[in-house]
Amino acid sequence: MEQHITRLLGEWRQGSQAALDTLLPLVYDELHRIASRQMARERSGHTLQATALVNEAWIRMAQAANLELNDRTHFLAVAARVMRQILVQYARSHNSEKRGAGVPRLELIEAFDAGGRGGPGDCDLLALDQAMAKLAAEDERKSRIVELKYFGGLSIEEIAEVVGVAVITVRRDLQVAHAFLHWQMSGGAARE
Repeated sequence: MEQHITRLLGEWRQGSQAALDTLLPLVYDELHRIASRQMARERSGHTLQATALVNEAWIRMAQAANLELNDRTHFLAVAARVMRQILVQYARSHNSEKRGAGVPRLELIEAFDAGGRGGPGDCDLLALDQAMAKLAAEDERKSRIVELKYFGGLSIEEIAEVVGVAVITVRRDLQVAHAFLHWQMSGGAARE
Protein backbone atom coordinates (compact mmCIF):
# COMPACT_ATOMS: atom_id res chain seq x y z
CA MET A 1 0.00 0.00 0.00
CA GLU A 2 2.80 2.41 0.95
CA GLN A 3 4.51 1.93 -2.43
CA HIS A 4 1.20 2.35 -4.26
CA ILE A 5 0.58 5.67 -2.50
CA THR A 6 4.14 6.80 -3.23
CA ARG A 7 3.65 5.96 -6.92
CA LEU A 8 0.34 7.86 -7.01
CA LEU A 9 1.95 10.88 -5.35
CA GLY A 10 4.63 10.86 -8.04
CA GLU A 11 2.00 10.68 -10.78
CA TRP A 12 0.03 13.49 -9.14
CA ARG A 13 3.20 15.61 -9.00
CA GLN A 14 3.50 15.07 -12.75
CA GLY A 15 -0.05 16.34 -13.26
CA SER A 16 -2.18 13.19 -13.35
CA GLN A 17 -5.75 13.93 -12.25
CA ALA A 18 -6.49 10.19 -12.29
CA ALA A 19 -3.75 9.63 -9.69
CA LEU A 20 -5.29 12.32 -7.51
CA ASP A 21 -8.73 10.73 -7.82
CA THR A 22 -7.31 7.30 -6.93
CA LEU A 23 -5.30 8.66 -4.01
CA LEU A 24 -8.13 10.25 -2.04
CA PRO A 25 -9.97 7.05 -1.06
CA LEU A 26 -6.66 5.48 -0.02
CA VAL A 27 -5.72 8.26 2.40
CA TYR A 28 -9.12 9.65 3.38
CA ASP A 29 -9.44 7.72 6.66
CA GLU A 30 -6.00 8.87 7.78
CA LEU A 31 -6.77 12.46 6.81
CA HIS A 32 -10.04 12.28 8.74
CA ARG A 33 -8.19 10.89 11.78
CA ILE A 34 -5.77 13.83 11.66
CA ALA A 35 -8.64 16.30 11.27
CA SER A 36 -10.60 14.71 14.12
CA ARG A 37 -7.53 14.88 16.32
CA GLN A 38 -7.08 18.58 15.56
CA MET A 39 -10.77 19.34 15.99
CA ALA A 40 -10.75 17.64 19.41
CA ARG A 41 -8.54 20.49 20.62
CA GLU A 42 -10.95 23.15 19.41
CA ARG A 43 -13.52 24.96 21.51
CA SER A 44 -16.91 23.37 21.92
CA GLY A 45 -19.48 24.60 19.42
CA HIS A 46 -16.87 25.03 16.70
CA THR A 47 -18.73 25.36 13.41
CA LEU A 48 -16.06 23.63 11.36
CA GLN A 49 -16.29 19.83 11.35
CA ALA A 50 -13.54 17.28 10.70
CA THR A 51 -15.00 16.32 7.31
CA ALA A 52 -15.04 19.96 6.19
CA LEU A 53 -11.47 20.37 7.41
CA VAL A 54 -10.37 17.33 5.37
CA ASN A 55 -12.18 18.64 2.30
CA GLU A 56 -10.68 22.12 2.58
CA ALA A 57 -7.18 20.71 3.11
CA TRP A 58 -7.60 18.37 0.15
CA ILE A 59 -8.72 21.23 -2.10
CA ARG A 60 -5.80 23.41 -1.05
CA MET A 61 -3.31 20.62 -1.58
CA ALA A 62 -4.81 19.67 -4.95
CA GLN A 63 -4.54 23.29 -6.10
CA ALA A 64 -1.00 23.80 -4.82
CA ALA A 65 1.61 24.21 -7.49
CA ASN A 66 4.85 22.25 -7.21
CA LEU A 67 3.82 20.33 -4.11
CA GLU A 68 6.65 17.88 -3.42
CA LEU A 69 5.32 14.83 -1.58
CA ASN A 70 7.78 11.98 -1.22
CA ASP A 71 5.66 9.26 0.38
CA ARG A 72 2.60 8.58 2.54
CA THR A 73 4.20 9.85 5.75
CA HIS A 74 5.38 13.06 4.10
CA PHE A 75 1.94 13.52 2.52
CA LEU A 76 0.25 13.17 5.93
CA ALA A 77 2.71 15.61 7.50
CA VAL A 78 1.95 18.22 4.83
CA ALA A 79 -1.79 17.58 5.22
CA ALA A 80 -1.52 18.12 8.98
CA ARG A 81 0.28 21.42 8.41
CA VAL A 82 -2.37 22.56 5.91
CA MET A 83 -5.14 21.63 8.36
CA ARG A 84 -3.43 23.57 11.14
CA GLN A 85 -3.13 26.60 8.84
CA ILE A 86 -6.85 26.37 8.02
CA LEU A 87 -7.74 26.25 11.72
CA VAL A 88 -5.48 29.21 12.49
CA GLN A 89 -7.09 31.23 9.68
CA TYR A 90 -10.51 30.24 10.96
CA ALA A 91 -9.58 31.23 14.53
CA ARG A 92 -8.23 34.59 13.36
CA SER A 93 -11.45 35.26 11.52
CA HIS A 94 -13.53 34.17 14.50
CA ASN A 95 -11.46 36.15 17.02
CA SER A 96 -11.52 39.29 14.89
CA GLU A 97 -15.28 39.22 15.42
CA LYS A 98 -15.14 38.43 19.15
CA ARG A 99 -11.66 39.79 19.99
CA GLY A 100 -10.84 36.66 21.96
CA ALA A 101 -13.63 36.92 24.52
CA GLY A 102 -13.79 33.72 26.52
CA VAL A 103 -11.03 31.93 24.61
CA PRO A 104 -9.12 29.81 27.13
CA ARG A 105 -5.34 29.88 27.35
CA LEU A 106 -3.52 26.73 26.37
CA GLU A 107 -2.18 24.61 29.15
CA LEU A 108 0.37 22.54 27.27
CA ILE A 109 0.65 19.86 29.91
CA GLU A 110 -3.08 19.18 29.58
CA ALA A 111 -3.45 19.85 25.86
CA PHE A 112 -0.51 17.67 24.89
CA ASP A 113 -0.89 14.83 27.33
CA ALA A 114 1.01 11.58 26.89
CA GLY A 115 -1.19 10.61 23.95
CA GLY A 116 -0.98 14.02 22.34
CA ARG A 117 -4.70 14.61 22.72
CA GLY A 118 -6.24 17.71 24.20
CA GLY A 119 -9.75 18.16 25.43
CA PRO A 120 -12.32 20.35 23.72
CA GLY A 121 -11.67 24.02 24.10
CA ASP A 122 -8.38 23.73 25.97
CA CYS A 123 -6.33 25.38 23.26
CA ASP A 124 -6.00 29.03 22.34
CA LEU A 125 -4.99 28.23 18.78
CA LEU A 126 -3.86 31.76 17.96
CA ALA A 127 -1.57 31.92 20.99
CA LEU A 128 -0.24 28.48 20.13
CA ASP A 129 0.35 29.57 16.54
CA GLN A 130 2.34 32.59 17.76
CA ALA A 131 4.39 30.37 20.07
CA MET A 132 4.96 27.90 17.23
CA ALA A 133 6.12 30.76 14.98
CA LYS A 134 8.63 31.81 17.65
CA LEU A 135 9.80 28.22 17.98
CA ALA A 136 10.19 27.98 14.20
CA ALA A 137 12.27 31.16 14.20
CA GLU A 138 14.50 29.65 16.89
CA ASP A 139 14.61 26.09 15.54
CA GLU A 140 12.65 25.03 12.46
CA ARG A 141 13.27 21.32 13.07
CA LYS A 142 11.81 21.38 16.58
CA SER A 143 8.78 23.28 15.29
CA ARG A 144 8.25 20.73 12.55
CA ILE A 145 8.60 17.83 14.98
CA VAL A 146 5.96 19.33 17.28
CA GLU A 147 3.67 19.86 14.32
CA LEU A 148 4.10 16.29 13.10
CA LYS A 149 3.56 14.81 16.57
CA TYR A 150 0.71 16.85 17.96
CA PHE A 151 -1.08 18.03 14.85
CA GLY A 152 -0.27 15.20 12.48
CA GLY A 153 -0.43 12.37 14.97
CA LEU A 154 2.70 10.72 13.59
CA SER A 155 4.64 8.30 15.75
CA ILE A 156 8.14 9.11 16.97
CA GLU A 157 9.52 6.64 14.43
CA GLU A 158 7.55 8.20 11.54
CA ILE A 159 8.71 11.66 12.55
CA ALA A 160 12.32 10.48 12.62
CA GLU A 161 11.87 9.15 9.08
CA VAL A 162 10.25 12.35 7.77
CA VAL A 163 12.74 14.69 9.41
CA GLY A 164 15.75 12.48 8.77
CA VAL A 165 17.06 12.23 12.32
CA ALA A 166 17.39 9.51 14.95
CA VAL A 167 14.46 8.56 17.19
CA ILE A 168 16.37 9.78 20.26
CA THR A 169 16.80 13.17 18.60
CA VAL A 170 13.05 13.42 18.02
CA ARG A 171 12.38 12.60 21.69
CA ARG A 172 14.92 15.17 22.88
CA ASP A 173 13.63 17.84 20.49
CA LEU A 174 10.05 17.23 21.67
CA GLN A 175 11.09 17.75 25.29
CA VAL A 176 12.93 20.98 24.52
CA ALA A 177 10.14 22.25 22.24
CA HIS A 178 7.50 21.42 24.84
CA ALA A 179 9.39 23.45 27.46
CA PHE A 180 9.86 26.34 25.02
CA LEU A 181 6.16 26.40 24.07
CA HIS A 182 5.09 26.14 27.70
CA TRP A 183 7.36 29.06 28.55
CA GLN A 184 5.99 31.11 25.65
CA MET A 185 2.38 30.30 26.47
CA SER A 186 2.76 30.99 30.19
CA GLY A 187 3.98 34.50 29.52
CA GLY A 188 7.64 33.82 30.15
CA ALA A 189 8.67 35.70 27.02
CA ALA A 190 6.67 38.76 28.10
CA ARG A 191 8.61 38.98 31.39
CA GLU A 192 12.00 39.22 29.70
